[in-house]
Amino acid sequence: MASTFGNRIKVSIFGQSHSKGIGVSLDNIPAGMVLDEEKLGAFLERRAPGRDENMTQRKEEDKPEFLSGFMEDEQGRLVTCGAPISAIIRNNDAKSEDYEELKDIPRPGHADFTAHIKYGGFEDYRSGGHLSGRLTAPLCVAGGIALQVLEQLGIRVSAEIDEIGGQKIESREQADALIEEVKDEGDSLGGIIKCTVSGMYAGVGDPIFDGVENRISQAVFGIPAVKGIEFGAGFAAASMKGSENNDPFVIDGEGNVRTETNNSGGILGGITSGGDITLRVAFKPTPSIAKEQKSISYSKGESENLVVKGRHDPCIVPRAVPVVEAAVAIAILDMVL
Repeated sequence: MASTFGNRIKVSIFGQSHSKGIGVSLDNIPAGMVLDEEKLGAFLERRAPGRDENMTQRKEEDKPEFLSGFMEDEQGRLVTCGAPISAIIRNNDAKSEDYEELKDIPRPGHADFTAHIKYGGFEDYRSGGHLSGRLTAPLCVAGGIALQVLEQLGIRVSAEIDEIGGQKIESREQADALIEEVKDEGDSLGGIIKCTVSGMYAGVGDPIFDGVENRISQAVFGIPAVKGIEFGAGFAAASMKGSENNDPFVIDGEGNVRTETNNSGGILGGITSGGDITLRVAFKPTPSIAKEQKSISYSKGESENLVVKGRHDPCIVPRAVPVVEAAVAIAILDMVL
């Protein structure tokens, strides 16, 4: 499985949704960085399940146990020592019996069928196994560390909900109302998350296959349910004229080259221009819904109806906001280093 990302830093995700634990190894983080455990915990809490009635009610503490990569200083703080960082998160609230039917009947919209074909029937079918959104927890451990390193370099990554179910979101209350309505119908919603990287300097990225868009996209598409990504004006640029889409160059008050607009999303030719990197990420609706759906039975070789059991988010977008930040931070740090 291609569960490793990075050129300079190496991030490797392991585990399955219902295995004893999930985790991550992170190599080439500079030595001497003090880890703010409280800040990391708050970051992971934003993604954790079971914190809201409109989330999956699977309750996991999601507190990482660091096995290597740190030493304690005289104040008891964790400081990177140059060795690979490894962390494990225990799975304590998995209910595998809810997924027994999926051994024979794949869920529409999920990777159950494709995994069954690729791994010859030996795949872990319980809640998606290694292909589950549960694996975004260790991704956020690595991303949370990357965010702290970037902050020390003056670079900040932040994301927020832009749309849910095709509607622009102005408040958390609006988002909750939309999700609650579809939850009561036994259905689900997708949405869009927008992300900004500020404090980025010009000249980062390599053209053709290692451009900034390429590297960020590869990391972001590692998040289950992501179906699209755009930078700057994105697809809207296709309907603009050149005179509208081009970002005029100016010299700011400090003598730095800047652009008046940012349709490029801070990237030209795969290389950062010094402006904010801006992107939007599209998430599909959660495939596991309470409505009856058409599927097939492997053993019978015929059509079969399926009602998905288990605990699932009616909309994963709110919990995916820190995951997007994590993936983008990992990609940016990899290029900066």
